[in-house]
Amino acid sequence: MITFHDIQITFGHFHAVKNLNLQINEGEFFTFLGPSGCGKTTILRSLVGFITPASGQIKLGGRDITHVPIEKREISMVFQSYALFPTMNVYENIAFGLRVKQVSKAEIDREVRDIAGKVDLKEDQLPKKVSELSGGQQQRVAIARALVLKPSILALDEPLSNLDAKLRVQLRNELKNLQKKFGITTIYVTHDQEEALTLSDRIAVFNNGIVEQVGTPQEVYNQSQTEFVCNFIGDINRLDPRMIRNSRLKDVIDPGKAAYIRNEKVNLQPLPDVDAVQLKGTIVDQEFYGLYSKYVVEVAGGGLLKTIEKESGMTPHRVGAELDIYIRVSDILQY
Repeated sequence: MITFHDIQITFGHFHAVKNLNLQINEGEFFTFLGPSGCGKTTILRSLVGFITPASGQIKLGGRDITHVPIEKREISMVFQSYALFPTMNVYENIAFGLRVKQVSKAEIDREVRDIAGKVDLKEDQLPKKVSELSGGQQQRVAIARALVLKPSILALDEPLSNLDAKLRVQLRNELKNLQKKFGITTIYVTHDQEEALTLSDRIAVFNNGIVEQVGTPQEVYNQSQTEFVCNFIGDINRLDPRMIRNSRLKDVIDPGKAAYIRNEKVNLQPLPDVDAVQLKGTIVDQEFYGLYSKYVVEVAGGGLLKTIEKESGMTPHRVGAELDIYIRVSDILQY
């Protein structure tokens, strides 16, 4: 288990991380999620040992590692740029850490070939320069170099951000499969909400050096604890006060609080739920995405609602069409 206890990190007068208390379980895929400059990479670097907190303790399995040297923490890191050695071939890159540890040549050869096979690097790729590899292959080299040291923790700092969209999705799946295969505690830093939701066992959402919420992807998405989390994760509608005033919503939610509902929870089909509220509206915009379409509906009582509808082969709704909208009161988030 990794424990951050009352961690404060400062750079001069700037407080990058403020009083962080967090626990990460053994074998967990845990993600630090947040916008640029929120402190997530700073926390990761403090865990690895590149940054020393101004105060507080970092513990690994009960052992205080706050001031333990990097090489004695048994934590391997994969950087955003992969940080591979361009003058070395694939084999030499993977073997580098073992050579620093003065492992025997025979053991190095055995370990390098074993880990290369586990991350789907073929024998004929080992003699190649890393510059000859694709972005995805380079990422696998970086992960192999980290895993060959048999670390207790794998730290990944936005490792997919330099890849194109299709490759990002492919390698995202591979990363999760590798993590399951090795059962290694993995700390992943990203600003990409989709990556966080699909990869993580749990997520910590950071904002200006503090943790706004810790929870499973489902909890963070469906039960956002703060207005920041609610707006940062996924696409969401803020309910117009006029929409609330001029409908049954005024009787079932607190009109004094900001109210939100996720786009996909705005329904264009009737709902059987007793807490469903019916509104009338007109479609003012449509975007077609293949698997689904996005609609913007102007509500009769005032305000706009965005919604998503899966494409089923039926005739799509048209701009200008009048229709009924249904939302569950239980799906509304208020702050």
